[in-house]
Amino acid sequence: MALAQIYSRAASRKEVRDVEKLPTDDRYGLSYRLSIICSVLMVSTQAVSLLMFQRKMGSQCKSQVSVLSSRIMQVVSWSITLAILHKIQNKRHIKFPSILRFWWTSSFLLSLARAMVDAHYIITNHVQLTVQEYADIISLLASICLLGLSIRGKTGIAFSISDDITEPLLNGNNEKLSEVKRDSPYGKATLIQLVTFSWLNPLIEFGFRKPLDQDEVPDVDIKDSAGFLSKDFDQCLKYVKERDGTETPSIHKAIYNFARKKAAINALFAITSAGTSYVGPYLISYFVDFLNEKKFRSLESGYLLALGFLGAKLVETITQSQWTFGAFQLGLRLRAALISQIYKKGLILSSQSRQSRTSGEIINCMSVDVQRITDIIWYLNTIWMLPVQISLAIYILHMNLGMGALVALAATLIVMAFNIPLTRIQKGYQTKIMEAKDDRMKTTSEVLRNMKILKLQAWDSHYFQKLVSLRKTEQNWLWKSLKLTVLTAFIFWGSPTFISVVTFGGCVWMGIPLTAGRVLSALATFRMLQDPIFSLPDLLNVMAQGKVSVDRISSYLQEDEVKSDAIEFVPNDWTELHVEIDGGKFSWDMESRNPTLDHIQLKVKRGMKVAICGTVGSGKSSLLSCILGEMQKLSGTVKISGSKAYVPQSPWILSGNIRENILFGKPYESGKYDRTIEACALIKDFELFAAGDLTEIGERGINMSGGQKQRIQIARAVYQDADIYLLDDPFSAVDAHTGAQLFQVMQNGRVAQAGTFEELLKQNIGFEVLVGAHSQALESVLTVESSSRTSDYAAVENETQTETIVNEEFLHTKQDSEHNLCVEITEKEGRLVQDEEREKGSIGKEVYMSYLTIVKGGALVPIILLAQSSFQVLQIASNYWMAWACPTGDDEPVAGMHFILLVYTLLTVGSAFCVLLRASLVTIAGLLTSEKLFSNMLNSILRAPMVFFDSTPTGRILNRASTDQSVLDLEMANSLGWCAFSIIQLLGTIAVMSQVAWEVLVIFIPVTAICIWYQRYYIPTARESARLAGIQRAPILHHFAESLSGAATIRAFDQQERFINANLCLIDNHSRPYFHNVSAMEWLSFRLNQLSYFVFAFSLVLLVTLPEGIISPSIAGLAVTYGINLNVLLESVIWNICNAENKMISVERILQYSNLASEAPPVIENCRPPANWPDIGNICFTNLQIRYAEHLPSVLRNITCTFPGRKKVGVVGRTGSGKSTLIQAIFRIVEPREGSIIIDNVDISKIGLHDLRSRLSIIPQDPTMFEGTVRGNLDPLEQYSDAEIWEALDKCQLGDILRQKPDKLESTVVENGENWSVGQRQLFCLGRALLKKSTILVLDEATASVDSATDGVIQKIISQEFKDRTVVTIAHRIHTVIDSDLVLVLSDGKNTSH
Repeated sequence: MALAQIYSRAASRKEVRDVEKLPTDDRYGLSYRLSIICSVLMVSTQAVSLLMFQRKMGSQCKSQVSVLSSRIMQVVSWSITLAILHKIQNKRHIKFPSILRFWWTSSFLLSLARAMVDAHYIITNHVQLTVQEYADIISLLASICLLGLSIRGKTGIAFSISDDITEPLLNGNNEKLSEVKRDSPYGKATLIQLVTFSWLNPLIEFGFRKPLDQDEVPDVDIKDSAGFLSKDFDQCLKYVKERDGTETPSIHKAIYNFARKKAAINALFAITSAGTSYVGPYLISYFVDFLNEKKFRSLESGYLLALGFLGAKLVETITQSQWTFGAFQLGLRLRAALISQIYKKGLILSSQSRQSRTSGEIINCMSVDVQRITDIIWYLNTIWMLPVQISLAIYILHMNLGMGALVALAATLIVMAFNIPLTRIQKGYQTKIMEAKDDRMKTTSEVLRNMKILKLQAWDSHYFQKLVSLRKTEQNWLWKSLKLTVLTAFIFWGSPTFISVVTFGGCVWMGIPLTAGRVLSALATFRMLQDPIFSLPDLLNVMAQGKVSVDRISSYLQEDEVKSDAIEFVPNDWTELHVEIDGGKFSWDMESRNPTLDHIQLKVKRGMKVAICGTVGSGKSSLLSCILGEMQKLSGTVKISGSKAYVPQSPWILSGNIRENILFGKPYESGKYDRTIEACALIKDFELFAAGDLTEIGERGINMSGGQKQRIQIARAVYQDADIYLLDDPFSAVDAHTGAQLFQVMQNGRVAQAGTFEELLKQNIGFEVLVGAHSQALESVLTVESSSRTSDYAAVENETQTETIVNEEFLHTKQDSEHNLCVEITEKEGRLVQDEEREKGSIGKEVYMSYLTIVKGGALVPIILLAQSSFQVLQIASNYWMAWACPTGDDEPVAGMHFILLVYTLLTVGSAFCVLLRASLVTIAGLLTSEKLFSNMLNSILRAPMVFFDSTPTGRILNRASTDQSVLDLEMANSLGWCAFSIIQLLGTIAVMSQVAWEVLVIFIPVTAICIWYQRYYIPTARESARLAGIQRAPILHHFAESLSGAATIRAFDQQERFINANLCLIDNHSRPYFHNVSAMEWLSFRLNQLSYFVFAFSLVLLVTLPEGIISPSIAGLAVTYGINLNVLLESVIWNICNAENKMISVERILQYSNLASEAPPVIENCRPPANWPDIGNICFTNLQIRYAEHLPSVLRNITCTFPGRKKVGVVGRTGSGKSTLIQAIFRIVEPREGSIIIDNVDISKIGLHDLRSRLSIIPQDPTMFEGTVRGNLDPLEQYSDAEIWEALDKCQLGDILRQKPDKLESTVVENGENWSVGQRQLFCLGRALLKKSTILVLDEATASVDSATDGVIQKIISQEFKDRTVVTIAHRIHTVIDSDLVLVLSDGKNTSH
């Protein structure tokens, strides 16, 4: 995403608000009309009730006055309600007043209670329905409708607005609507809205109507914004630093200070929730006693018990939703703060620190490690809840079982203690998984970054195997970790069984009587204990992972930074010198004995032009780096006066359009801008692009030629109007007499010569060697200019045209190094990289089926479901057995207690082994599925054509290979499994409750229907916000990766602040959908809790109300035992379904990249070329036409020519003429639309790509090296002996350099080959070609990055070593094609001469 777009999104979003203040006309919505109708009905029914009371029941009632006054108050209250509704119409309220909504809710509860009492009276006395009962039914229906209106809150009154700005809102203008939506409803929510999450209603409703887009998701509150959080975390770091008196503050302490206030509030809610959750088990024994002694107890005591159950459950559900939401919110805040810190650190990492950490490792810190720390926050509350839960459980057990509670405590502690070694082992596994993941992601990143060279060299299959090997290592550690997880699941699912068996056995042994009430209370308590015991391993596991991640981030944040005092900045008016280095001694490696630069003396006055010359590796780029403050200064001083601009040797281009790259944060001034692009020879280039300078550049400038990228860089520097320009080899072939006033000649890291051009030439001590090589180029130019152009160039239309073509080509630099996709962007307004593909609507069934059936056709799924069903049946059977067999009151047990306990033990042990089977199968199926999907995706990506990589940012692919793959490895199988398991558990609970009282089933059916409706109402918003959050992750990582690679340039232009702000905007773009996705989960959870609360309340009242003898008290108690967890089960069913759908998005995203369009096969068995092919190197083009897409014009048009074998052929032409496309056609990087290319009588389109590319050699313009060793870079396939490698190194002038290094061929190559100069990297690329000894060698401007002397050496080596081979050269310096046997001139995709 372009930076300008990011900044525009941070602009004010509050132009339109408070619509209700400007009404001119109103329309009454359905809600308002319904409220009037229902209120009239309520008044009428209350009036009827009042009349009926006076007529029939007045003489029979013992408290006539109180009942009469109650009836009158009802009539008055509803009359007042009608008056308030009339006032709402006049005042034009958008929402119903809170007092009115509270009254409607209360009246619903009153009507419900009255209806239940009437139902009980009618059933027990068998009376007929009267007018009074019909009035009560109408009253109940009306109150239910009003309850719905009170929950929704909106009156539905719509207003016409006279203001032109807001008028389009009422006409459905989505853009303006999104402006209103972008406000933060959470920040303005009332207390009731915060408790009920009703502030989210508008978004849920909007998302239900249409798929959400990013701009339609509201903003986060200011306290959740990245800018606020970043500053807050900075303050915490500063506080810790000052308090501890240290230069490197502890990240652990900073995180503690940052999170402690919000964490304390969450802890309060969590402890309250944990405490109230044990009220139910505490009351069960009393409830069973009440049912057993019903004839001696009043109904009021039963209702009071029911009220205790319900009150505690209400408090529990409200506080639980608040602490869960608060934990997610705190995790979001910490995530934003840490990402901001990691990004800021990345911009100031020293060179040595940067080389010690690869981009993959640093990006993993931002993606994986930050996520794991966020997970800690959620589990943090378990620390406070555990002691409360265990203490209350032991207290309740002690009340019921006496000393048996001590046995339960001992059993609980044994189970928990068993966890310690398991957790320690799991922590080790997690560390190994992260290390393996780092290695895989590092190599994946490197492969994606250099995909073009891998295809050209036919190394893609080798690196595919390398990635498979790395994944195999990661998979081994995953398998060990998951096996341990299976064991943990078995132990902790079986822990309630173990604890209950041990406890009941202890009670029998100690002679403590086990009554039904005590047993049921104990069973309910054991079920509640399962939560803390089950969460303990998760807690310890997450803490172990989090500790590793915090340590990794802490280590990264404490790495060395670029020293701010390396350069002394002097005001312009204090000195006439812009740059001054006195006695400078600099080194890239502080531990090295030999400094990189030594005895540097340099004074540059204002307005001077200084040229720095030297051979490859002499320290030219290092000298510029020390002026920029990038190198470690060992001694001396560096003084800078004025602003600076920097053009690095390797072009650094940002994703975005060309204009943004040139402006680079400066305001657009048309006159200055036009002068800049004219001076940098970009006008012609812009004319080639349909969108001109608004053409979007692909990742790393992939759709720009080398010359275009370099000129854009120069234009960026020119536009800055800087005082000091530092240009690192920007013109590789410019005239030597460019007006340089002073030259510095570098040798071995020292300034060997200094003086003017003429002075240095006279000294005869080295400078003339460099200039001599350059002079050959000048002479070649002059020769071409003065010749009759009849030697090597065929006649064209006129001489002027030839001169223009040749001279313009050679005097521009580094042009057309990569294929030009400029024509491709015409269709989409200059955009090469399109927005990430995003599915809309529900996850397709085919995605679920693909996941479930990819391993063994889904044969394991029914076995898993059968195992879980068996577990549930055995669990219910064991509890039912204990409730039925144990005595109630003074009754005798149905059998001996030892026999009862034996049967119970067998049933529970059986259920535990069902869990073991289920957990094992889920783990096996999940890991095999994730491995299969990963293999399919990897194969699909590496076999994709280059156009896919040109138009797809690596961040999108890396996101799938890291974050989405982690979901498949560790979460997806369990998420889907839990969907099935929770449904089975819920069905079991309903079966138990319905067996006691069938009426529960009747009420549960409509409640289930409402739950399903809520889920369907909620899921569109949740699904799309989850997708948006997934999509918005990639730009953060992509922007970070770009910033890391261009950190030196960003620092040189003093643009750190702008890039940091852009990163904050990207974090907010992700936080918005993520925050509202989490909020939507809690919105649904709260409503499901209330529905289950309603079912539980109905069940309790029914059990209290039913006459004695209808049901067994112990079985009724069992129903209540299961009913206590009904809200958790009902919520978990819906939540697990929604969570699984959210996780399934990762599967969907991986499947997207598993079916990409593929290149031709690597090998075609029945069309393999001869072993010695090509032996001559004859290349014949016949009617060749190439286009990059069907709807685009041809880049090459009817090319027909022949490159004779064993000849040297030069290819020239302006940028965009198709030179590189022709070369890529030879390697089949692009496939011809028509025509053919025949090499030594073999049509290359008929053979496999590996057979073709492995027989050809290419030296690309941009030298590419891979992390590893020198040997691995020269011979990754291990085909050559040491002697052959040394011979190639000697020929390319690198042998002596490597012999001086202690590790010789095993010398280290860091990421991107950063520890070797660009020129040396190019020589290594030459070494690869020398080793390969192909009959055909292609040079794609291969000497663009080296000095003229080295260029001459390379040309000499090529002419000697490849004298009997075909050499095709894309021309850059004129003398590189002067010696060619033939020259092909391309213009607009046609060969104008040959």
